[in-house]
Amino acid sequence: MPRRLNVTDGYAIINAMSAEMLGSNATIQAIDESSFASVGESLLNSGIENVINTLSLVCSRDLVAIRPYAAKFRLINALDSGMFSNRIRKISYYAKNAVPTGASNTQLFTNLQMDFDNGQNPSGGTPQSTESMWLQSAPVVWQAWFGGAIEWQYPYTLYENALKAAFRSGQEWADFLNGFLVSVANDIETEKEAFSRLVVLNLIAGVADLTASMPNSFRNLTAEFNAKFLTSYTTAQLQTTYLSEFLAFFVATVKTDSDMLENRSTLYHWSPTKTVGGVSYVLPRQTKKADQRMMMISKFWNDAEALVLPQIFNPQYLSLDNFEKIDYWQNINDPMAISVTPAIPDVSSPGAQTTGAAVSLSNVLGIIYDRDAMMVDFHLEDVTSTPVEARKHYRTIWNTINKNPLNDFTENVIVYYMAD
Repeated sequence: MPRRLNVTDGYAIINAMSAEMLGSNATIQAIDESSFASVGESLLNSGIENVINTLSLVCSRDLVAIRPYAAKFRLINALDSGMFSNRIRKISYYAKNAVPTGASNTQLFTNLQMDFDNGQNPSGGTPQSTESMWLQSAPVVWQAWFGGAIEWQYPYTLYENALKAAFRSGQEWADFLNGFLVSVANDIETEKEAFSRLVVLNLIAGVADLTASMPNSFRNLTAEFNAKFLTSYTTAQLQTTYLSEFLAFFVATVKTDSDMLENRSTLYHWSPTKTVGGVSYVLPRQTKKADQRMMMISKFWNDAEALVLPQIFNPQYLSLDNFEKIDYWQNINDPMAISVTPAIPDVSSPGAQTTGAAVSLSNVLGIIYDRDAMMVDFHLEDVTSTPVEARKHYRTIWNTINKNPLNDFTENVIVYYMAD
């Protein structure tokens, strides 16, 4: 479906992703992103206050059980266009071909001859020379618009006096309030991380859907290992019995791919063709090391560090600043799996957006990508408070977050996964 250019309320998908992250779902749940891109005893029997109906009225000491949380996925390219524009235009340039020389006589054209001028000189009705030097050769460009916004709100209420009866002193009240504010910040960080996870998941699932249009971008390393070494191992065998051999192969593959991404080519991305004057043009990309980013599932990468001591991170390869270990992609109970219906470009009608096929993968190892393939455009993060309610003595603070998730499949991306 086409992407809405107006604001889309994203609370439902943010909440669904947060539930996956928090482990509320024992098994991974299918998430539709097609319109996104986007215990202990609870009560103590000694009486409770009657506002939030949770806090006991008195106690001897309070232990405020909260710690700050910082959202992951720091590598996603961050833009900041603000609220005055809800669309970003990206202009790319198609590769153009060389033309016949006019500076010499060749097997194709006689350019230098008595009475020939600087135009196309005929002989017997057939052009003998190349065109005039005034021949126009304008740039051939690909223009893409990234528009719309995902927005959600997070409110929290502060009571002026009602909860103070649950505490023995101003310090205890302040400790509780501070813990509550940390909890609020943690919730918001979780929501921001959920948003970022959705951006990453849409890219992974989108590459899977666009396999035919993105050469060498969707890589089954089980199949590649068996093809190289003439074996027939299963994914389970490569992850256990033959893990050391597979990890060595994996590290070599990543090094080679990192080198290959620096070459200007039509591999590793979708190259929408364009025909002008009967000539077809392709859209090449190259990604130098400084612009490469990599995310890898942490358990797999930790095994690689322990067993084969890879030396990917050195000046010749990726920088640690460009790498992030990911504990899980979608559901904390099933770290390597994804189940997503992505938003993708309509390759049969370039310039349009459509809903991809549902993608379910059980063993996603990681991705290496151009920093511009995955972006978050920040529009608004605003905090507004109501005045104190004069009769009931409370105020509510509203956090409003508005962002636009961007995936550009014309930029280089490689998704590594394993499947039998």
